[in-house]
Amino acid sequence: MMNLTASAQLRTLALQEVVDLAKQQSIASKQAVTQKKTNFWQYRSFLADYKPQLSLNGTIPGFTKSYIEVVQPDGSVSFQRVSNNNSTLNLSLSQSIALTGGTIYVQQQMQRFDDFARNNTRYNGIPFEIGLRQPLFRFNALKWDRKIQPLKYQEGNQQYLQSLEQVALDATGYYFDLLVAQVNLQIAEKNRSNNDTLYKIAGHKLELGKISQNDLLQLQMGLLTAQKDLASAQQSAAVASLKLKLYMGTRDERDLALEIPMDTREFAVNTQIALDEAFANRSAAVGFRRKLLEAERDVQFARKENGLNASLNATFGLSNQGPGPADVYISPQDREFVELQLTLPIMTWGRNKARTEVARANQEFAQQSVEQDKLTFEQEIFTQVTLLQMLQKQVKLTQLADNIAAERYQIAKERFILSDLSVTDLGIATQEKDIARRDYILALRDYWQSYYSLRLLTLYDFEKNEKISY
Repeated sequence: MMNLTASAQLRTLALQEVVDLAKQQSIASKQAVTQKKTNFWQYRSFLADYKPQLSLNGTIPGFTKSYIEVVQPDGSVSFQRVSNNNSTLNLSLSQSIALTGGTIYVQQQMQRFDDFARNNTRYNGIPFEIGLRQPLFRFNALKWDRKIQPLKYQEGNQQYLQSLEQVALDATGYYFDLLVAQVNLQIAEKNRSNNDTLYKIAGHKLELGKISQNDLLQLQMGLLTAQKDLASAQQSAAVASLKLKLYMGTRDERDLALEIPMDTREFAVNTQIALDEAFANRSAAVGFRRKLLEAERDVQFARKENGLNASLNATFGLSNQGPGPADVYISPQDREFVELQLTLPIMTWGRNKARTEVARANQEFAQQSVEQDKLTFEQEIFTQVTLLQMLQKQVKLTQLADNIAAERYQIAKERFILSDLSVTDLGIATQEKDIARRDYILALRDYWQSYYSLRLLTLYDFEKNEKISY
């Protein structure tokens, strides 16, 4: 029995505990949380673009003291010394129009001009102005962003769930790497102990003439091999333990003792439900829709930007000037501005058509890629469901084989002690025992990795029949 000091230095962990710890404190889980925060604030930034924007901008001061070029009435040039301050403040409230891609705004403006050379101060201002900036026949980025950005946000949220399930899968891999190493260590320790005992018994049998010198040498070789296997198993277990601790993000210096997760969860998995949930929950499924929309957007961009481009800028407001700030608000005058700018490509030597065709070809390629990805996606789900159901049976069979092999070895050992079994047959029983034990642990590893892989691929808990959420 383990003494109290050795027991205090051991930390016993089950698979579920390791998975939970990895989700809580591993670097990978913290990166997933950070990425989720980034995704959230990127989406908040996108939403803010569609809300009214209030801004204050200006130039205070705008001081100039220099000689400037002044054209005289007769066409000659004179350099005049100026010393002035031209300050401006503008308060603007703007709103983007997603339907049309334009911007409507209202603003107030105040300008102060100080002529220090002439000791004169004037004010010019716009008490009120409403304006519109509207692209015509052009690509509407706001409209497409409203379709694509929510998908990106949803994709990022689903990716967060996948990242945590990937942590669970990776933690399971590290768990079983250590568990296999510990089982190999237990086997190696047991074999060394058994071989040592059997070698001593064989020494007495040799004196009694019940076995040959060759049998004794064979047992001695078995003991040496067991000692070498033990040293190798100790090193492998130490390395696997360090890797698991590093992945979990723990600095606990206690040795880890892992439990064998024998309570394999046998449950039925409907392939169609798995496919439906995968397409409903996985970020890749959301990405399929996003990629098709982005390809369609790029085609629209190429078509719109290669044709007639026009922009309408229009403002209506009131303005005035005077020696004091209050004069700007006394009987202000109308202020109107309308401008229509346009660009119409006439001769481009096929450049515009080429750009459009490239965008269409890219769209076709995206559609083909998405179809291929969907087929691969479905195949992964089908394969994983089939594999999990097969491994549920495999675990039971290997567990039964492990029990039989262990019982058979015990019988063989007792028969050898009674001189009723050869050294060769005892060695065969020992090998079969070790192989059966390892096969059982490896079957458990394959099962649990398949279990967490299916959760990762579908983001669905088939035991509880509910979507995975955190």
